[in-house]
Amino acid sequence: MAQIISIHSFRGGTGKSNTTANLAGLFAAQGYRVGVIDTDIQSPGIHVLFGLAEEDTVRTLNDYLWGECTIEEAAYQVTGNLGREVSGEVFLIPSSSKAGEITRVLREGYDPGLLSDGVHRLIEELSLDLLLIDTHPGLNEETLLSIAISDTLLVIMRPDQQDYQGTSVTVDIAKKLDVPRLLLLVNKVPLNVDTADLRLRVQQIYQCPVAGVIPHSDELMILASSALFALRFPEHPLTELYHQLALLLAS
Repeated sequence: MAQIISIHSFRGGTGKSNTTANLAGLFAAQGYRVGVIDTDIQSPGIHVLFGLAEEDTVRTLNDYLWGECTIEEAAYQVTGNLGREVSGEVFLIPSSSKAGEITRVLREGYDPGLLSDGVHRLIEELSLDLLLIDTHPGLNEETLLSIAISDTLLVIMRPDQQDYQGTSVTVDIAKKLDVPRLLLLVNKVPLNVDTADLRLRVQQIYQCPVAGVIPHSDELMILASSALFALRFPEHPLTELYHQLALLLAS
């Protein structure tokens, strides 16, 4: 049975989309059929990491939510764009990056209930093993729905006071929604921070397991979303941390 994993953060800039994309690549390298949905409709971007240009997208998640296509018609097979041969497959459902369509979402909205229907239809139509939902930062109706339908919620935060407060709100809501598995990921940690101590403190604050503590990486920043770091640099220590995270999430 397919797992639905939502990757969320209360604030932007946590590395949520980069983490989602790298996990998808590693899952595909392990032979899984993986779907990735970009539900950050107001500020989409994960398609860049998969080398999918705007002109290559005839249909997007927006079209599905407005009743103009089926969800599978908005799915793009991006396995060939991963930069490395893998035994699995990745299907991306992007949101539109066209200004007019983003404005339409903000002006007209859509029925978030369609998202739940689309997620389950996508799993069935594409025979997916894992479906990753890259959420919109903060808390809104579609984010709450994504959390509610998830088997696992991975909340990404930075060791920053604003993130601590926002993450607390997210964790409280996730617990009230009875998400089967709730995990935290502390990302972009300064290199001089004691990661073991940080992990313990975060677990104590939120009473929630910490799936990983990932240090800041200049190499990742230099790559600038032009490729999937974990597949481009398979021997890098950061990639090993992504591997450990992927194994935990798939278990």
